[in-house]
Amino acid sequence: MTPLNIFFLVISIAAFVVEAWAFADAVRRPAAAFAAAGKQTKPIWLLILGVATVVGLGYAFYLGGASAISILPVAAFVAAAIYLVDVRPKVREYKTGSSGSGPYGPW
Repeated sequence: MTPLNIFFLVISIAAFVVEAWAFADAVRRPAAAFAAAGKQTKPIWLLILGVATVVGLGYAFYLGGASAISILPVAAFVAAAIYLVDVRPKVREYKTGSSGSGPYGPW
């Protein structure tokens, strides 16, 4: 392997880690949080991020980063980045109903 191939392999693995993190985070969030934040629904984001994770996995481990100049891994990373930068902060603000709080604050 040449140094350039190793570089693309490392970049592909890093992109896959970001895509998997975004998918795992979306799975953990409640569906109502997406609607409350005014974003697309949870199933749509799970579909987008699931496809992005599979594409990232394919380019990082099965193709070995050899075709890293293709548009698919770039689009997959962009989808995960949009979720992490735009959707995740708004969805994290959503609080569930029973938090153990009284009428004037936490107990």
